[in-house]
Amino acid sequence: MSASLQGHVVVVTGAARGVGALLACKLAARGARLALVGLEPDELKAVAEGIGSEAAFWVADVTDRDAMTRVAAEVTERFGRVDAVVANAGVATGGPFLDSDPAAFERVIQVNLLGSVTTARAFLPALLESRGYLLQIASLAAIAPAPMMTAYCASKAGVEAFAHCLRAEVGHRGVKVGVGYLSWTDTDMVRGADEDDVMREARSKLPWPANRTYPLDPAVERIAVGVERRSAHVYAQWWLRGMQSVRGYLPGLIGGAIGQREMRRLAPRIAAAGGMRRGLVGRGGEADERGRAK
Repeated sequence: MSASLQGHVVVVTGAARGVGALLACKLAARGARLALVGLEPDELKAVAEGIGSEAAFWVADVTDRDAMTRVAAEVTERFGRVDAVVANAGVATGGPFLDSDPAAFERVIQVNLLGSVTTARAFLPALLESRGYLLQIASLAAIAPAPMMTAYCASKAGVEAFAHCLRAEVGHRGVKVGVGYLSWTDTDMVRGADEDDVMREARSKLPWPANRTYPLDPAVERIAVGVERRSAHVYAQWWLRGMQSVRGYLPGLIGGAIGQREMRRLAPRIAAAGGMRRGLVGRGGEADERGRAK
């Protein structure tokens, strides 16, 4: 493994598990020093200890502006600088919009979109000093809006647009901004969504190659390479790059005949089940709900 990031300080939000935890480890293997941010202290501590003395962690909600401002100041004090930030924290909920839990729906927007905005606002002053790099993790959901994923698709489309706008604003000042895209990847969030029979069946009916779950390690390896290269676009699965050329056609197809046909097919299943699971999915979603209940 090269030491291409030797001594660089990288902040990763949503670092307690999944993409964030593995990305932190891969960046550390490239010589980076890691500042881990998340809601789960035990999991964050385990990731930091696995990396060693070049990692530290902060427990904070990315939607809390005061907390993230404090974290940014403490990270800068601890490490002396910030060279890159990966805005990875995210949650999800699924099911028809009219059946959705309003609180869960709004929380997805708050964490995925406004939490990313808060993260950028807190760390951009340090990135301007270092002429650093901000990678915003988006999703295939930003490219291909799908039924029963209204909150997640809206939030990811929002952060993609936010990052593109920000790139123009800060690029001339030396800060690079990138957007990362992932399809269905083997994380707690995806496994949690698959616990709902209807969501699992709907996903299985997607056209190839969007109808499968991809292994975590190669996906995160691609993201790590993107951080190394300060890439404008990072694709965790090889075929996602090609989606950019056809994305203009997708809303009409998915929101038109294809999506409507699939919803007609699934409607009896949803009704027979008495609706779908409400609330956030996966262990990360559960941790977020516990944190807000305190």
